[in-house]
Amino acid sequence: MDTLTRMRAFVDVVEAEGYSAAARKIGRSKALLSKYVRELEDDLGALLLNRTTRQFSLTEAGHTYYKRASELIREIDSLRDVVRDSSGDASGRMKLSASRTFADAPIGRSLVDFSLAYPDIKLDVSLDDRFVDLIEEGFDVAIRIARLDDSSMIARRIAPFRTRICVSPQYLKIHGTPEIPQDLANHPCLIDTNGRWRTNWPFINKDGETIAVQVDGPIEANSPLLIREAAISGLGIAIIPDFVAAPSIESGELVAILDDWVPGDAGIYAVYPHRRYLPAKVRVFVDFLAKWFRNHDPSGQSPQSRP
Repeated sequence: MDTLTRMRAFVDVVEAEGYSAAARKIGRSKALLSKYVRELEDDLGALLLNRTTRQFSLTEAGHTYYKRASELIREIDSLRDVVRDSSGDASGRMKLSASRTFADAPIGRSLVDFSLAYPDIKLDVSLDDRFVDLIEEGFDVAIRIARLDDSSMIARRIAPFRTRICVSPQYLKIHGTPEIPQDLANHPCLIDTNGRWRTNWPFINKDGETIAVQVDGPIEANSPLLIREAAISGLGIAIIPDFVAAPSIESGELVAILDDWVPGDAGIYAVYPHRRYLPAKVRVFVDFLAKWFRNHDPSGQSPQSRP
């Protein structure tokens, strides 16, 4: 049995956080994976995994070995993909990180459409609203919605992104319309804790200077979908991502205010680690998303399907 096979078994077990989960994920028996990991430990002369009935954990040696082994496997897979790419073949498993907001919004359809277009590439999607460590956690690519300043990653902007200050028409009839951002301090505001701004909402004045307004309100939640529903119900004013707010603005359930004050320099990015070889599956995926967003508005509709 070759070392690479044992190494892959170990990495699969670590990333699945257990033998049973790894066996289900890759279609091999739990007993076989356990055998491979034991053989790897025997070959190394070191214990990599602590084995208890209730807890799964890495030893210190296991942490060190996993980090380097996962990097080597990704390099080997990337090299294989480069060779396949020369023959036009893009295939294999691609580990993708994206936020729940992205997947739950209409633009999440882009992932389904990609899988329909490239059935030989298996998407392993992990949804998490935090910024994952792509290298440490073994991701091939991530979709991030932000202003990026991480120079250790390669990032391609695949779509523009903006937020909207949204409120229900009924709220405005009762409480009036804020004319400048500072007026928001006197209104109940709905806080999406996924946003870096939280209760300190950023704006840009006519001179391009950034200003911040401290706000407060009845709800704080790490879900723009919940915040949108609260705004529709008239509970207050909210910052909502455009691709989440767009359908409700189009239907008249919400109206956007203070648009001229809202920063517009963020984007939706495909982010991937620096590598000697860019896997064909990653290149194909990023190219597909860029094209998909050119043909769809923030609500996820194509130009042909919009009324």
